[in-house]
Amino acid sequence: MRLTQQQIEQFDRDGYLFFPGQFTPEETRTLTDAVPELYSRREAYNVREKGKDAVRTNFAAHMYSEPFARLARHPRMIEPVQDLFNEKLYMHQFKINGKAAFEGDVWQWHQDYGTWLNDDMMPTERAMNVAIFLDDVNEHNGPLMFIPGSHKKGVVEAKHDLTTTSYPLWTVDNDLIGQLVERAGGKGRYDEAGRLVGSGIVSPKGPAGSMILFHSCLVHASGSNLSPWHRVAVYLSLCAVSNHIRRPKRPEYIAHRDFTPIECLPDDCLLKDYPVDLPWKDGLPASALQTSPVPFDEMKKAA
Repeated sequence: MRLTQQQIEQFDRDGYLFFPGQFTPEETRTLTDAVPELYSRREAYNVREKGKDAVRTNFAAHMYSEPFARLARHPRMIEPVQDLFNEKLYMHQFKINGKAAFEGDVWQWHQDYGTWLNDDMMPTERAMNVAIFLDDVNEHNGPLMFIPGSHKKGVVEAKHDLTTTSYPLWTVDNDLIGQLVERAGGKGRYDEAGRLVGSGIVSPKGPAGSMILFHSCLVHASGSNLSPWHRVAVYLSLCAVSNHIRRPKRPEYIAHRDFTPIECLPDDCLLKDYPVDLPWKDGLPASALQTSPVPFDEMKKAA
């Protein structure tokens, strides 16, 4: 899948592109059917909601689950990002985020690159997220919220929030969020048909199988899910190979250290059993849990 010049210009302006129904119901079902078993595992890569049993984030499923290993090599996600970076990509992070009905907690306002810079020493913002809805997403079940154009500000000031939820983030304070939203359009207005237009906060919603591609500096968040409907989504964090992380401060199941360029499978890879490597299918290796505050180059010198 290749981006048009109009889509490239839209991405540059807004910081995201939305593709409703990018994957068919049959393709999406291949993925959703695999999620319950993955979430049931009592492993370090399943981070649960604070004080609850519901899974907040499953990490690195592409390393031990065939359907998600194929998704990680799907051309409908890899090729558009390669077009934008004009470079081969590696998988920096792979998540299946669960917003369980009644229990899914908030994700505070943040930039992904802020975390990747501070925690992983990623040199620049030449990395981005691709999100795929595994459930229908509506205004009630905790959809993503974006501030259009906020990526143009580059890296903004953030603080390390270690207490709000079970997963720490480098979050943006309320005053700055207010300024960014006002700059992007504020409250917007309602047209004659009752539709909100020009708002400084947008929230892409659509059927399972929809896809969002968004800039690593785009400021975003999501509210809690108080509805009776789950909202599960997959996030591929794709990074230009030359921009790989410089420090293994976080476990490898969170921030990957294999910088090998991704080679795409055929477009029908979610419907056919193409062979894929599953290096962690027999369990997490000890190396996946090892961390160090020392940059890779300093580790090599010491060795």
